[in-house]
This record gives sequence, structure tokens and C-alpha cells, in this order.
Amino acid sequence: DQAPHGYRPEGPTGHRVVALPRLVIAAPASGHGKTTVATGLMAALSAAGHKVSGHKVGPDYIDPGYHALATGLPGRNLDPHLVGEDRLSPMLLAGAQATDIAIIEGVMGLYDGQIGGDGFASTAHVAAATLSPVVLVVDISHASRSIAAVVHGMVAFDNSIRIQGVILNKAGSQRHADEVCRALESTGVPVLGVLQRDDGIVAPSRHLGLVPAEEREDAAHALDRLAVQIAAKVDLGRLVAIARQAPDLDAPLWNAEDEVTAPSRRRPVVAIAGGRAFTFRYTETEELLRAAGCEIAYFDPLADESLPDNTAGIYLGGGFPEVHAVGITSNRPLREALHEAIAAGIPTVAECAGLLYLCRTVDGSSMVGSIEADAVMTPQLTLSYRSAVASADTLLSPAGGRITGHEFHRTTVNPASATDPAWIVDGKPTGFSLDPAGTGKPTVHASYLHTHWAGYPAVAQRFADAVHRTPGFRHERPVARPRSAHIDRLTPPAHTPGLRHHGDAETGDGLVDFAVNVYDGHRPDWLQQALEKSLDVAHLYPNASGAETAIARRHGRSPNEILATAGAAEAFGLIARMRDWRHPVVVHPQFTEPEVALATAGHTVRRVLLEEATGFMLDPEAVPDEADLVIVGNPTNPTSVLHPVNTLRSLARPGRILVVDEAFIDAVPGEKHSLAQSRFPGLIVIRSLTKMWAIPGVRAGYVVADPRLITELRNLQTPWSVSSSAAAAMAACMSDAAIAEATVRANTITQHRAVLVGGLAELGLPIVHSPTAPFVLVKAGEGVHQSLREAGYAVRRADTFPGLGPAWIRIAVRRPELTRKLITTLRIGRE
Repeated sequence: DQAPHGYRPEGPTGHRVVALPRLVIAAPASGHGKTTVATGLMAALSAAGHKVSGHKVGPDYIDPGYHALATGLPGRNLDPHLVGEDRLSPMLLAGAQATDIAIIEGVMGLYDGQIGGDGFASTAHVAAATLSPVVLVVDISHASRSIAAVVHGMVAFDNSIRIQGVILNKAGSQRHADEVCRALESTGVPVLGVLQRDDGIVAPSRHLGLVPAEEREDAAHALDRLAVQIAAKVDLGRLVAIARQAPDLDAPLWNAEDEVTAPSRRRPVVAIAGGRAFTFRYTETEELLRAAGCEIAYFDPLADESLPDNTAGIYLGGGFPEVHAVGITSNRPLREALHEAIAAGIPTVAECAGLLYLCRTVDGSSMVGSIEADAVMTPQLTLSYRSAVASADTLLSPAGGRITGHEFHRTTVNPASATDPAWIVDGKPTGFSLDPAGTGKPTVHASYLHTHWAGYPAVAQRFADAVHRTPGFRHERPVARPRSAHIDRLTPPAHTPGLRHHGDAETGDGLVDFAVNVYDGHRPDWLQQALEKSLDVAHLYPNASGAETAIARRHGRSPNEILATAGAAEAFGLIARMRDWRHPVVVHPQFTEPEVALATAGHTVRRVLLEEATGFMLDPEAVPDEADLVIVGNPTNPTSVLHPVNTLRSLARPGRILVVDEAFIDAVPGEKHSLAQSRFPGLIVIRSLTKMWAIPGVRAGYVVADPRLITELRNLQTPWSVSSSAAAAMAACMSDAAIAEATVRANTITQHRAVLVGGLAELGLPIVHSPTAPFVLVKAGEGVHQSLREAGYAVRRADTFPGLGPAWIRIAVRRPELTRKLITTLRIGRE
């Protein structure tokens, strides 16, 4: 009889035998869609009521983040190089406790492993070690019958690997898929599902691969959509049946409490860097520290100004400090607190990104400065398994201690090591083993080497022992956050050329357009047809009431809360004239049209200028209390910053009108942080259809507000200002088909923007961190705007936006093939 939780009576090894349904999702090579399909399967099975655990073959940190989002459980890695083959099944079982199916995502091609290792640490190696059946994901976009030969070869190459099915990805048409399926019949491998070329959702990538789930505003939304697609196009029932055929596992459960012990009754605090900049760490590392009697406290180097109280140890894992350098640099209080704690002898482990964080600078941006070294981005990717030895006693190892790990980075550090290195790797010293407090023992261990402490629990024990010996640290010195803005009371006249400068003025014959923020894809057929049909009633005066009803339905409002306008520009003009504003404020850098409208109406505008040092993030306290009108963009043009809903809500005051310009919010997947469905006194939301649907000539926009404010604005509106074509476009763009297409376009923008951001990062060009709109603000240097123009590329000069200077340019998101040409041109210009 089967025991609870899948356990059966003891097997020949003395362990309880475990019945765990499981599948390995593999592919013939990288790029076939393993991550998309594996994560989608986890999400779809979870949505269907299964309790799913997600696992990743290899050292990768990013994919497990998506797995965790899909399953609600920590993602875990299975890597024989990092933890040893004997721990694979125990760690799989530990991660799958209380679940009914485990999905294991492979790495690279099915049989690709450590170079020179004859498949060691490959997906096939892990599948064999865990007795797991395999399902292949195969990209069929460039072949048809030949796919059967590929699958047959994968099956025949090693008959110990049980390939039980195949999922076809990126089919061009149903006819194409049918041809592949017929050819596969001869292999005996069943086709479990077919995904069309346009079905896959691919996480955006940059210089080190996928963008982590923690950094993607759209991650949860994309997973929901992917789960629906997978459920519709993959036979989940057959997949589960295959998973249930996996043989029982005769192995113990890995348990952190069996590997380490608490050296004292104290519960010292280990501060672990987290947030968007530090996302790389193994789940088991934290479990080992807790088992060793430590409390875990997280801090965000982008947001928190101090370390957790009574910090007795610091763990700085991997991530992307080079991408978030502006935010890290601006958080001077935390950098100072870290420097002080490390100088006081707080045991500190820093891996890869943690190493960069502790350096003096990364590409010129100030870091903590605890290590006398500087880091720079390079075009060379370092990606390799490593074996290391400690040449002397360190925080993590006694002299002669050996460990395995991996490196994954595009930076170099100068100097590469201290007199006392952290490790000897391939005969070369690397990293830093330091004793900044003069304790007689090293208290800092920093290197590029990522290690998995579950494979070397003695490392966790040694670090925990040091933490237990260390008194808790408190940063007593008062800190003051740098102001995120200042107020400029001087407003240029409305006729100032800079305020009336727009991106369309940058374009010209022969120039590739990266200046205008209009979606560069085709206009949908349904929109084209609506526009053409609107001409049939051109002999009648226009009536926008039908459009307003459709907009209201789209946002869950009533029609008297909607005003259709001739684009956002008319809305700004109406707002400028609706009252005798005493203290109107425009938050800059931002689209200049609101200020032009206010100045034209005779108002003196005060600017709140957000600053580069804080990433142009909005500080509500910077807005003067007496402001009776506040206008802010979200996401903001040109910074591409998306301000959180709560930040915007905090700007509301009795007697104040808050105007939020959401011209680009439809480019944010899921329209996260939109206020269009919010109701609180004084809120006006402005929307534009120009950018997403590529119809700037139609002038289609609308206002969402409470009925009283809508009535005020409507009374100022010129009769028939909204054309029949604009009204038809608005109604069409509120349909279910439009909403679905907008979702696709928003995700496409996200993916294409990642290519642009990654290319700029590789060039070392500073951007405003975490852009969310279909453009990126770049500090490229004076003269770059003109040099690009001479090379045939139009980008938006940014010195016409208040608060920015000639060193800044705004680059619109375009298709990757165009973006790569622009990046190449920029690279040549910098050489």
C-alpha cells in the first residue's frame, strides 16, 4: 500500500521509496523554447489544480525565478558539477515534497554537458540519475520532415534516456505542423502538442541571457497568458500520465538540518541583498543558514537606506549591479552603511555581482568601495564550470579546501585579486580574501565564483560559525536621503522653441526613425477597416458618444466618466482653461505639451525637476503642498520611468487636481500601475491611442475622471472637435480583439526594448534604470545626437525636455534587426 505523501515502504537501501511523478523538458539545442514550454507547463498544471515543483538542470539562476512564479514554490537547481550526482535525487525529492508532479527544465541540448566531460552535468545525465522520462521541445520553424530525423537521432543516441513525447514549437501553419506530425509517426514518439510561431512568449534578454522575473513588471501577466496557451495546445492529461510512469526513487530526502548545526543559541541576522539588482542565489543556501541558527533578513540596495538591525553577516549574491548602477550609486546611505559594517569586521560573502558591488566603481559608477578595485563591462562573456582551491584559510574554506562552481559575467575587475585571493582557479589567483578590521582572520570573501552550498555544506557551516561569533552591527550615524527633485519657478514663454520641439521634427528623408514613439508594426485589419468605414459618414457631423460608451466599458466606468478628445493635446488645453490655477505644477523631465498649454492659457508654471541621481523617480514630498494642479506622466516621457500607483495616490490632496498622463501605459504589459480604473477625488487620467496603434494623424485620445470634472471639461470643448475617424478608432481599439492585440504588442515592445537596453549596456552607455515605455533615455554624451544623424539615424534630442541637457538622447524601441544596426553604429562611433 502506498504511504502518505507518495512514500512507499523502505527499499533495498533502507530509504523510503518515493513515488514522484516527474518529467524532464529537454531540447535538441538551446533556443528551441525549453524555458517557455517548461514554465508554461508549470503554470498550466498549477492552474489545473496540480501542486507542481519546478527544477532546473545546470547552474542557471534566472529560469528558477520564472518557475517560482509559475508554481508558487521556490525554484531549485539540479547540477551534478555543483552538488555531486549522489545529491540529485535527494534534492529533487526535497523540492517536490507535498507536490504531485515535478517538472525539470533541461539545459542546452539534451546531451550537452561539461566540455570534455562526455555529457557530465548534461540534461541526459540528470534524467538518467533521477530516472526521469523526457519530453522534447523542438523548434520546427526551419524544417518539416527533417524534424523526424532529429528526434529519431535523439532517441537512438542513448537508449538509457526515455524520450516519451515531443512538443512542436513555432509551427508556421497547420499544414506545416501536420507534415511534421506525419513524419514523426515513424519514430514512435508521440506528439503531445503544437505551438504556433506566434504563440510563444519569450522573456526579454540582455547581455547575460533572460531578464529575471523579479525585474519584469509583466512577468505574472505573461505567465497567465502562456498558461492558457499551453493548456489549449498541449495535451496535459497525456503529459501527466507519462510523468506518473516514472519509476519510484529509492533515495533519502535532502534536509538542511542534517547538513549543518547551530553553533550557539543565538539567532544572529544574516543580511541578504535582494530586490531587482540582486536576484541570483540558491534556495538551499538560505535553508542551510537557517538550519545553522541564523535569521535571514533581506535588504534592497536600490531602496533601503540601512542594513537590517543587528546584522552579523552579509551575503551578496549575483545579479545585475551594472544594469542598476544609477540606482545603486544614488543610494549613498546604504553604501556607507555597508562600507562601515564591512570595515567593522562583519563576515561578508560576495559572489560575482556582490564582488562588483563591493568594488570602488562599476563602469565609473560609485559602489561600496570596500575592495580596492574597479570593474568594467567587456564584450567578452565568461561562462564556465570551475574547480577551485583555497590557498590559505578564508572565511569559507580552510587552506587546501576544494570546491566546484561556475562563472557567468561580462565584466572584469582590476586588479583581479588581492595578495590573499579568495580562490585559486585553474592555477590563477582570483578574488579577494580580506581582513579589513584587523581581526587576524579574513572576514570578507569576494570572487566571481558562484557556488552551491548544498554541495559543500561545510562552507555554510564555516560562514555560520563566523556569524555566530560576531556581535550585531547597527549603523548609528544619521542618514539623509538625497532630494529627488527641486522646484524651478521660472517658466519660459510658451513660444520657446524647445518646449514645442517634437520627435517628428527629427525625422527626414533617408533617416532611420528612432525618434518618434509610434509603434512600427502594421496597423491591424480591424482598425484599418474601421477607419475606412468612418469615411462613409464623413458627410455627417461627428458624434463621439458611441466611442465614449466603448471606452467606459473597457475601463469599468460609466459613460459620464469619459470624455473623448482630439488626442491628449486637446485634453491638456482643456485642463489649462478649466480653472484659474494659482499654483500649477508640472513634474519634469516630461512631455512638454502640458506646460505649453498652461503657459498659453496665461498660467505661471512651477516645475518639479526630478534628478538623475535618483533615477528620475518621483518623490511626492518634492511637490509643494500649495500646488492646486499637478501633472505627471506615467510612464514618463522621456525617462521611461513607471511610477507606482501608491506614489501617485499620495499626491492627492483636498482642493488639488492630479492629472496623470498615461499616453504610454498601454505599452506596459497588464497596464500595471494604471489609474484609469481608480476613483479618488481630483483624479484626471489622460489616454492617447496615437502611439500603440500608429495613428498620430487621427488625433484620438480620451479623459477618464469623475462626472463633475468631465462636465467641466466638456463645457470647454469645441463642438465636434473629435472627428468621425477618431471616434471610430476609439471604439475599435476598445474591442476584445484590440485588447488581445494590445497585449501582444506590449509584450513585443518589452522584448524589443530588452535588445536595445542590452546593447546599450554592453557599450557602457548609462540609461535610466528599468525603462518601461517604448523608448529609452540614454546619457550618450554631447554630439552623439548629431553624429547619429550624420550616420543616417534620427533619435530624439533630449535637451528640449526641462531638466535634461545635450548629453541625453531618447531612443525609440524598434525591431531587433534595426536596433542592432543602431548599436553597431554607436559602437563604431565610440571606438
